[in-house]
Amino acid sequence: MKPAVDWRRRVLASSAEGDRAVIARLSLIVLFVALVVIVLVSLASGASDASVTSVIASFFDTSGIASALSVRDRIIIWDIRLPRVVLASLIGAALAVSGAVMQGLFRNPLADPGIVGVSSGAGLGALSVIVLGNTLFAPVVLILGTFSLPIAAFACSLLFTLILYGVATRRGQTSIATMLLAGIALGAMATAYMGMLTYIADDRQLRDLNFWLLGSLAGASWSKILASGPFIAVALLVSPFLARGLNGMALGEAAANHLGIPVQRFKRIAIVTVAAATGASVAVSGTIGFVGVVVPHILRLVIGPDHRYLLPAAAMLGAILLLLADAVSRTIVAPAELPIGIITAAVGAPVFLWILLRRRGIVDL
Repeated sequence: MKPAVDWRRRVLASSAEGDRAVIARLSLIVLFVALVVIVLVSLASGASDASVTSVIASFFDTSGIASALSVRDRIIIWDIRLPRVVLASLIGAALAVSGAVMQGLFRNPLADPGIVGVSSGAGLGALSVIVLGNTLFAPVVLILGTFSLPIAAFACSLLFTLILYGVATRRGQTSIATMLLAGIALGAMATAYMGMLTYIADDRQLRDLNFWLLGSLAGASWSKILASGPFIAVALLVSPFLARGLNGMALGEAAANHLGIPVQRFKRIAIVTVAAATGASVAVSGTIGFVGVVVPHILRLVIGPDHRYLLPAAAMLGAILLLLADAVSRTIVAPAELPIGIITAAVGAPVFLWILLRRRGIVDL
């Protein structure tokens, strides 16, 4: 009984002192378990008769239980559901981590790739390859192959992020009003160019673009994961190494510099990381908004602003939320499918308004 009492005292003492490290570690464990459960349920949910246990057994190829999976069920799980689950997890994690990095870089919880126009830039790059891939960009597509779409999205999102940071930051201080206005201008510009590309697209391209612009995981496949996965994986692997710099940046660039953080080099790495994660995500799923602003804000309320815990927690919670949104999009109008961007916007927009009201002191919770 004594160790239990000591453990409770340490938790209470740390909470009283404002140290949320214990809560953060417990939250990471809970999020990991929840992510595993939701992945397994997503693989076993649908038209096939596969159960969670048979799905688990099929991964280990266990004799007996695994034989309960028919050839049809195996095709459904391995070729249809598993790519969709993997892609949803990668994109949800990428968007949430991108939002957390941007918020730490700009030192404002309202920063998000979708809100400030970075996702629009990625969409413009991807749309350019989709519509002009057989004409103007034919040599590029011929050389890069399946990687042409994520590379184009990454390049445009990187360009938009650099422009945004250059416009909004002066003498080490970032103006949130300027950032939002610049994001609106960049988003409007990207929307105008995307409208022009949509106008010149043929009927086949229009059908793909219409669903893609609203955000969708319907076309998930192993080839799309192969094309976008390396960009997202590298960005997610780099993000934990940004935690110390983001914690230092919370004190201001001058203070971060005194702490030994190479501020300019750090900002370049952070910007490239956000551009890679956002660009690759938008290239294969279209524009999915509000994940990057909602997930980090919710986590800060629970585990605090320490990016050592915030970044991995954001990756897991982002994956969980996008898996849940994908499940809703597949079932709410079954047998049809609602674009996942509509689901995230319907949930994320009210939360974003709540964040604004909370910052102005209009609401307390």
